[in-house]
Amino acid sequence: MNEQSSPPLTRAQESRAAIERLYITMRHLFNRGFYKPSGVSGEEIRRALLTLQPEIYGFVGDPQRVELDGLVYVMDRLPKGIEACRVVTLASREGFEHAHFPVLVPAKRRRNCYRIDQDQMVIEVTNGRSEIYDILTHLTFMFMEADKIRRNAFQERGSKSREWEKLETIIRSGGTVTDDERELALTYLSSILGRTFEETQRAYLRFEETGNTNNGLFQIVHSLGSVSISEVREKNLDREINFTPMLRERVGQHLYGERWATRIKAYIWANGLQDRPLHIISANPHSVMNCLYAPAALADATTWDDLYDLAMTLSMSAKRDLRKRVVSYAVEHGMHVLEDTAGTSLQVQLIDLAQCDMTTLSTELRADPDYVRATQPLLLVMDYAFGEQAFETMDELLKPYEINDEPFPLRVASITIMGKAGILTGDKGDLMIPTSHIFEGTADNYPLDNDFRKEDFEGHGLAVFEGAMITVLGTSLQNRDILSYFCKSSWKAIGLEMEGAHYQKAIQAHLQIRHSVPADVKVRYAYYASDNPMLTGATLASGSLGTLGVKPTYLITMKWLEKVLRAG
Repeated sequence: MNEQSSPPLTRAQESRAAIERLYITMRHLFNRGFYKPSGVSGEEIRRALLTLQPEIYGFVGDPQRVELDGLVYVMDRLPKGIEACRVVTLASREGFEHAHFPVLVPAKRRRNCYRIDQDQMVIEVTNGRSEIYDILTHLTFMFMEADKIRRNAFQERGSKSREWEKLETIIRSGGTVTDDERELALTYLSSILGRTFEETQRAYLRFEETGNTNNGLFQIVHSLGSVSISEVREKNLDREINFTPMLRERVGQHLYGERWATRIKAYIWANGLQDRPLHIISANPHSVMNCLYAPAALADATTWDDLYDLAMTLSMSAKRDLRKRVVSYAVEHGMHVLEDTAGTSLQVQLIDLAQCDMTTLSTELRADPDYVRATQPLLLVMDYAFGEQAFETMDELLKPYEINDEPFPLRVASITIMGKAGILTGDKGDLMIPTSHIFEGTADNYPLDNDFRKEDFEGHGLAVFEGAMITVLGTSLQNRDILSYFCKSSWKAIGLEMEGAHYQKAIQAHLQIRHSVPADVKVRYAYYASDNPMLTGATLASGSLGTLGVKPTYLITMKWLEKVLRAG
């Protein structure tokens, strides 16, 4: 009897296997301490990435066309000048901040980086394994595109192409071009990139938007190609990625999260706020402050129709003076700002509502001043965590504060997670209300009793979806096949993000096992859609959400404040 052959894997199954290989390979290389991107281990990561074909990396699988939107996305998250470095070292906080090296902070990631010399860049990692996977994925993509540039820079017989020689001339003259020369230079560049003139020009303008944190498209393309050429043509100039022994020792030890949480709790006790009901929210550092304080702070400075209109005004780059007025007023009326000193990059605002004048609030908030005076809530607004960092910080925050070895638990009344997420069933700016979180690639799942409901947000002109959310290893690793499976199968997932299951794992442990959180604590999750990775042109690589995110951000904030400022 002949054995039946196994059915071929679906694209979703192949993609899930590729993510698992990436995860295992990266973890192995991290434990080993180094690898070469063009070596055997680096090739394994490349093959897995090519199998996966993440939506955010577009044409990464094309042997000739350089993926420009993906390149913009990656360079916004890596330090300025990394394209010219052949050695990248990932380190923990090891004293570089006290050296003479200038601190380089990427446009879209809060991480300190240091250019050591012309060949080496150090990236400081304090947010755990998620940050390491994020960086390694970006570097792999960058090296793959660099190799395409190298191949496009040479003719079949091995001589430099005319376009590459023209680019070298531009770089030797300072890397900038006049307005009259730009179109001609972009024509040369489009040939090297294997893209149309229009596509190249659009990428050039996108790099111009964040010009302070990158070297511009001409310099980036030349440096990427040159490093790749040097590796192929010269000895002992291989590209390398290293992990310091201190980083390997510290990852997973909650070193930074413990310092961060201890400082917050010490501040609460030092200011006599420990007996107040504490409402924790993971959010941006402006929306709660603006909703509570901006109407009073700017009463004589600007006119506005509603809080959304006021928020839109404050989001404008030219309104820096108005934003400073709001911060100054807030500090005078109960807001304590704790800048990060522990290495988490998470700012914290402690807002004592006993010092906030309820009569100055917008009527949109529907506050109950008598209830606030009676309960005197304390708000803890923590900035967005990154992936696994969410578990570390929330786990440490919910632990009792110890004084002379005696534990004193916080009076946690509610824990709220709000933020951006990719949506699978709607469009940018829509809202998602989770009923559970599911870890991608495992059977781990976290059902939750969400105190937010879909009906809380209906009637405000935004689509609202309720259902399961997928917590992913990284936004860079998602492809349409996996997402379609989660969306259309019995999981019926509505979106994806990086922190939800990590947060819920910590909350659930303290609520049900460690009992350091009151049994009646309210747990709330709400996200707004920053992208739709199922739609071409709607991924994170296509550009920022812009002002489209203002209304959903403030709607979630206002609904949260209503629950804090009123009984029940």
